[in-house]
Amino acid sequence: MNEPMDQVLEQLRVPPGGRIRLGKEFDPGYTGEFRSKKDAAEILDRDIKTLGDLQYKLYAQDTYALLLILQGLDGAGKDSTIRHVMSGVNPQGVQVTSFKVPSEEELDHDYLWRDARALPRRGNIGIFNRSYYEEVLVVRVHGEHLDREQLPPRLKDEAIWKRRFEQINNFERYLVENGIVVLKCLLNVSKAEQKKRFLERIEEPEKSWKFSSSDVRERQYWDRYQEAFDDMLGSTSTTWAPWYVIPADHKWFTRLAVVSLLLRTLEGLDLHYPEITPGEKAELLAAKKELEGEE
Repeated sequence: MNEPMDQVLEQLRVPPGGRIRLGKEFDPGYTGEFRSKKDAAEILDRDIKTLGDLQYKLYAQDTYALLLILQGLDGAGKDSTIRHVMSGVNPQGVQVTSFKVPSEEELDHDYLWRDARALPRRGNIGIFNRSYYEEVLVVRVHGEHLDREQLPPRLKDEAIWKRRFEQINNFERYLVENGIVVLKCLLNVSKAEQKKRFLERIEEPEKSWKFSSSDVRERQYWDRYQEAFDDMLGSTSTTWAPWYVIPADHKWFTRLAVVSLLLRTLEGLDLHYPEITPGEKAELLAAKKELEGEE
């Protein structure tokens, strides 16, 4: 991975245990040393190809799994980031799960249940488009969602968010200690850019299907979401599963940052193709001789 992006990723990483002020500490329009999509295009294309090569080694080695969690408000670019960043990988080794409003069955289980069922198998990259973090974001902003969860009344107290942060941290530590690498990206879009993208969805027929009037209504809770993000980032960015706040006002930079993060992570795993035994080598040579002897 190129050195400038490595430095950028360190700036975007949320330090463990600190108090975060998203609106003051992270600029949604930040693009590092790049000034335009054209400046980053060559690096992005190269990195997407390299990601495909590393993903193939991950799949062949069948030891690690990688879980990429993408969080962000509507219009932050989660779908397009997945589509572009993963364009060069083998679909056989990628699992994408989009989490919607919990079903009645899901509400009859603990809030981590549906996510645990969707975890990637060894050798795979799993992507969560939204995740269990909705339980400390949307559910926190809209208290009526908590009322739908089948919890004993005594557990629906003010300490529930602190408990959930601890539970999530412990869950992610468990995953990491079992060979599942956890990467978490908050796609940080500005209110002005979100408005622009919503208007594009309304005005452009090929995007209108993505628009919902509820998206506009959610904008009135903007400040409450920012507060929830602050608490979530400060409480759940850990040494074993850090958060990265990815600037999302320029989609081309969002994609570059996410693919760079994936590359840096996979390169740190010492991935390699499985070595064959002397017996397997002998079988290969015998098969080669047989094939070459065919008329």
